[in-house]
Amino acid sequence: MEIGTVVKSTGSWYNVLLDSGEMMQCRIVGKFRLDDIPLTNPVAVGDQVEVHPEDNGQGMIKKILPRRNCVVRQSPRRKHDLHLMASNIDQAVLIVTVVEPSLKPGFIDRFLVMTERDEIPVTIIFNKSDLYDAEDMEKFEEMKAVYTKIGYGVLLTSVVQNVGLETFKQLLQGKTTLVSGQSGVGKSSLVNAIQGHLELRTGEISDYSGKGQHTTTFAEMFELDFGGRLIDTPGIKNLSFNDKDKANLAHSFREFFALSKNCRFGGCLHRNEPGCAVHEALRQGEVSELRYLNYLGLLEEAEDQNYWERNKEY
Repeated sequence: MEIGTVVKSTGSWYNVLLDSGEMMQCRIVGKFRLDDIPLTNPVAVGDQVEVHPEDNGQGMIKKILPRRNCVVRQSPRRKHDLHLMASNIDQAVLIVTVVEPSLKPGFIDRFLVMTERDEIPVTIIFNKSDLYDAEDMEKFEEMKAVYTKIGYGVLLTSVVQNVGLETFKQLLQGKTTLVSGQSGVGKSSLVNAIQGHLELRTGEISDYSGKGQHTTTFAEMFELDFGGRLIDTPGIKNLSFNDKDKANLAHSFREFFALSKNCRFGGCLHRNEPGCAVHEALRQGEVSELRYLNYLGLLEEAEDQNYWERNKEY
């Protein structure tokens, strides 16, 4: 029996970096579950696992050691199941852009809902700044003000103009980081710019749809030569939710959660309830109207399982 870290998932097989330094290809035994939630991939990149080597040089994963955190999204293919993006991370980096492709309303907040449960620090990177005109820069500044006010990091980057690359590199140094983003935002190009030997596959924006094309197929962990580990994930086209726990949604908007102690009623969902502290803060301009509208959209989606079929713009 040996202990190791899952560094790549290909669906049915997992590459495990053993504590001894050996890389071993492994399968899983039986069915693992996370708190009795149906998962499409019960083992995530970043998991610490117990491996039993076999005579053929491969191994069998027989136990997942306790996770200190994880990032879970709804499966893009099976809407009633969940998909583990990564586990045991120090931070997450969400890469977006204002243009090419355009930022979808609510995408950032949907990602933050996934990370807030385990209080995972997040930095939001607005990439491709070389393409921004004056109106785009104004949009960036508005978004930066919204998210820095509530404690999230925000960074502007451009590979073409070498903007923010050193800061991005320093952000990753010495930490295990989940890097994610919309398809086509230049995630792979940005990572390659600071760690060229990885040679992550890059893709272009589809001329037909204006959306990014998937270039990463499976999550994979990479060692950074300046210290730290990076977990690269497939580009995300859509983020939807099948979790009907509305209280968790309310708690996942950190500024609303902080205000909720002042609401008249416990369990306030900040919608139509009298004496709601979030409503009052909204009237006073102390919380973001954009965030509040995104929150209401997520509440509606949590209550209506057909919502996602009718609204595919996030």
